[in-house]
Amino acid sequence: MGRCWVGLALLWLATGAFGETLRIGFGSHKPPYVFEGEPRGLEYELVDRAARLAGFEMEAYYAPMERLHLMLQRGEIDGITTTSERSGVQAYYSQVYIHYHNSAVALAARGYRIERIADLANHSVSAFQRARMLLGEEFQRMAESNPRYREEAQQINRNRLLYSGRVEVVIGDPRIIHHFNREVAGQVDVSQPLTWYPLFAPTGYQAGFRLRAQRDGFDLGLRRLRASGEYQAISQRYLGD
Repeated sequence: MGRCWVGLALLWLATGAFGETLRIGFGSHKPPYVFEGEPRGLEYELVDRAARLAGFEMEAYYAPMERLHLMLQRGEIDGITTTSERSGVQAYYSQVYIHYHNSAVALAARGYRIERIADLANHSVSAFQRARMLLGEEFQRMAESNPRYREEAQQINRNRLLYSGRVEVVIGDPRIIHHFNREVAGQVDVSQPLTWYPLFAPTGYQAGFRLRAQRDGFDLGLRRLRASGEYQAISQRYLGD
């Protein structure tokens, strides 16, 4: 297996991809995964290092996810992150490189009983862009039939909607929601207790690329990142677990 991997790596570098710049789209500001406009964040660093270990340079673009998918379709960027084959966009998809742990959350004072995804149909719901495509078929059915379902281009808005009582249930990764509490604390009362509803299995995300060779190179770099132990070191630095 080791000789095979080395052989693939040498073959990849011999194709002339070394030094090619990949224009990669990242979703708008969502710490600790992506700090918009800054070269840091768990997801940013994993993608950047995997690309570099495959011989690429990376140029990051930040935009809402709907716009990034359109940019990829138009050939304006080479790849997008935090997506999957369920996105409905034609692309060459990488191996899963990160997992988010999405959950439903509401103000504890509301006393909701939410035991399954279908129960969300009884509530106003705010999620991140393209959640309806990425969180499974049951969630997609709920989203498409619920007139009070919405998706936010800027994920920080979910915190404002949740704590102000303008929406009943929010869908997101607890790490992102907790992080944004620091940024909205002067606007809404973030001391209000929350109830979390763990309705979703961890969501595995892939990167989508315009060209097969770009995807293959990224997957090669990702395997090297994991094998070296650097993947675990980056995760530990941001998540501490």
